[in-house]
Amino acid sequence: MRILVIGSGGREHALAWKINQSPLASEIFVAPGNGGTLEHNVPLSDSDIDGLVNLVKEKKIDFVVPGPELPLTLGITDAMEALGVPCFGPSKACARLEGSKAFAKEAMVAAGIPTAAYGTFQDMEKALAFIDEHGAPLVIKADGLAAGKGVIIAQTVQEAKDAVKSMLGDKKFGSAGNTIVIEEFLVGEELSLLCFCDGENALALPSAQDHKAIGEGDTGLNTGGMGAYSPAPLAQDEALEKLADITVRPLLKEMAKRGTPFKGILYAGLMMTEKGVKVLEYNVRFGDPECQPLLMRLKSDILPIMQACVEGKLKEKNIKLELYPQSALGVVFAAKGYPESYPKGMEITGIEDANAMENVKVFHAGTKNENGKILSSGGRLLCVVALGDTLQEAKNTSYKAIEKIHMENAYYRRDIGDKGIKRLQNK
Repeated sequence: MRILVIGSGGREHALAWKINQSPLASEIFVAPGNGGTLEHNVPLSDSDIDGLVNLVKEKKIDFVVPGPELPLTLGITDAMEALGVPCFGPSKACARLEGSKAFAKEAMVAAGIPTAAYGTFQDMEKALAFIDEHGAPLVIKADGLAAGKGVIIAQTVQEAKDAVKSMLGDKKFGSAGNTIVIEEFLVGEELSLLCFCDGENALALPSAQDHKAIGEGDTGLNTGGMGAYSPAPLAQDEALEKLADITVRPLLKEMAKRGTPFKGILYAGLMMTEKGVKVLEYNVRFGDPECQPLLMRLKSDILPIMQACVEGKLKEKNIKLELYPQSALGVVFAAKGYPESYPKGMEITGIEDANAMENVKVFHAGTKNENGKILSSGGRLLCVVALGDTLQEAKNTSYKAIEKIHMENAYYRRDIGDKGIKRLQNK
């Protein structure tokens, strides 16, 4: 099979790496790819649906795997379906679960899924009145796609009002902030639950925990993710089925009832509160950086699983996930200044030394290869993933590997995995 992976991040490098291990894959193309997928790259934007359609025709692609949310919300799956080419991802109608936070909240309520109390606003005065009525802390979210940065946690009423004014008034997130969602602030610990879905059935991947904030101790601005590990001691594998019953399967039923069955990866961002689990958000694709440690742990051939999802046959084909028993932990190596402004074009060295370590894989994200040199071209540059018999061992190995990598103005959190390690120690 000739496979096209769409996207340019660490998730897409991990997907191409994992798919490449399948005996079913004869050739892999990545559009546009990054410095780690050089031999597979096609210089085509992940938002160029017409260009991607032409590429699939020209290269006689047999199977398409979109990595990021943008091509999914633009309808890449619908375009491939019209061509008769299987595409592992939800339709444009289903991708609204990530493309519109207001739509996702409405779907959760319709499906009876526990989530934070909220209001949806386009009018600034009404939004400000809601804040006065409810007080702080509150969470302010841009409705549309904002690359993981359109969420502001406001600890005071003034911060909440400033956030509303920046989104609705100053258009900080452009059209993504034309509508905003204001939610109650939930207290607890976050957990990522990812499921392979075939329109009706959900097959849960192992638990994972992401670290969204830029600063150690989960402080500072939200990012696309600064590191992740799996499994997360917060939810043992036996708890995942119960969580999927509460947060994923009712949504699959609701979307099917609407005539838009969900196929692909459904990612539920959960908050484990004292009153039980609540859904923070849905993503309609693998999380990044959760994807990297999860795929390091996945022993199964990923392609037959993806095919069964597209065909609606997870149950019929009796698909089971085979996993390596070790823990996996990934640390994101970023440019100093991210998620705001940061320099580009800096040389990154030592990646080969890190990759040469046992049980380590360095996945590229915002990098490019120029004349054999790896240069920075984004904010999140690499995800350094290690396997270990324990979470502590995986952490130690990952940080030993990342210390071999050098770049001017580099930054990474040094506490990835600490919450999980502490939880295990307290047990």
